[in-house]
Amino acid sequence: MNRIYKIMFIFFITITVIFSTCIISLADDDENEEQVEFGESIEEIKKIEEENKAAEVIQSTNETSSNISNQSTNQVSNNTEKKGTTKPTINSRRYVIYDRASKLPIYGKDENKQTAMASTTKILTAIITLEKCENLNQEVIIENKAANVGGSKLGLKSGDKLTVNDLLYGLLLRSGNDTAVALALHLGGSIEGFAKLMNEKAQELELKNSHFVTPHGLDDPAHYTTAVELAKLTDYALKNTKFVEIVRSKNATININGTPREIHNTNEVLCSDIEGVYGVKTGFTNNAGRCLVTSVKRNNMDLIVVVLMADTRKDRAKDTVQLIDYAFKTYRMENIKEKINEEFRNWKQINEKRIFVYKASSQIQTKLDTNIPIKQIATDQEIKIEINSITYLEAPVMENLKVGTVVIRNGENIVESVDILVDKTVNKKGIMDYITMFGKAMVL
Repeated sequence: MNRIYKIMFIFFITITVIFSTCIISLADDDENEEQVEFGESIEEIKKIEEENKAAEVIQSTNETSSNISNQSTNQVSNNTEKKGTTKPTINSRRYVIYDRASKLPIYGKDENKQTAMASTTKILTAIITLEKCENLNQEVIIENKAANVGGSKLGLKSGDKLTVNDLLYGLLLRSGNDTAVALALHLGGSIEGFAKLMNEKAQELELKNSHFVTPHGLDDPAHYTTAVELAKLTDYALKNTKFVEIVRSKNATININGTPREIHNTNEVLCSDIEGVYGVKTGFTNNAGRCLVTSVKRNNMDLIVVVLMADTRKDRAKDTVQLIDYAFKTYRMENIKEKINEEFRNWKQINEKRIFVYKASSQIQTKLDTNIPIKQIATDQEIKIEINSITYLEAPVMENLKVGTVVIRNGENIVESVDILVDKTVNKKGIMDYITMFGKAMVL
């Protein structure tokens, strides 16, 4: 009987150890996706695109039938959605579509809620490295702390030697936590020192709902961001040409201890050849779920799509593709700067002379402030421009005095305001002005 109990006890302990190991492995698995067969993932994403196109055809057919029916009964519905504007069903708990031209979010859900962001953290790790490191060919010797970190790894060992450049490829393509720690120690002296650099950059970029404590993004209550602020950070990073070069790479060859090694990108959407996609980063932890930040450009529309807290890799890929399709079917680019200048010219012809300057020696002339932050915007709304100005002043009126405002609305939301300024100083009439006026009156 005792033997049976011993066997049962040993069996119970074995199962417990295996289960605990799996849980720990899952908790630390930031983005251990190099083992995934990308062929299957790519086929799934292409299938999603085909389903979207098929749905378009069906919708178009239904709309045509509906139009014929409406024409025969002379009934037209004003509430019918435009083709391609059906909102997608999204699995991810938080997401956003971000317009790089206007620096504004244009569509999303819970995009301002703080959340864990897993390996998408490495976007910030990379940009700090690119800005702080003067020589990307500088050699780094891997320390024990980097080699022993948990989660997704490039597989570095203590004492390994490779360049900062190769560490960056391992960071952004393979999502190596060991490369993240190696870079943090190299540039910050410690994890805490590098976290200080991360938060200083976040403050510089006005990421007010973000805080960083690790270079890799493993779960920590003090490590968080929002979908919108992650998009803003990505937008900033994409201004760096080297960063773009790395994140758009599907594979790369790096050297560890002088030995070449080929690595592949964990980004299934990038590797699926979706039109216009050129980056940027995947992520996964228990708290963050499956995450994906994607940059995509078609014609003159450049967007960032962020999905956080998806249930599976398939869900995050499907959500991303659906949001991309929705964005390019629904939104159009409007040239805000051209519209402002055109409306101001029209206003000026009629209204500038209506600004009365008491005791002025000359007619007032106006101009627009040259600082127009939002020059273009992706929108599905009507762009409306309102111009207001004061109508009475007393001379002298100094150059660059604000006398009015141009307000730009995207639908009902104000997206920008531009000042109307005095172009040249208007002096007060002097004695010679009055003598001249008197002389002209006598001649008449």
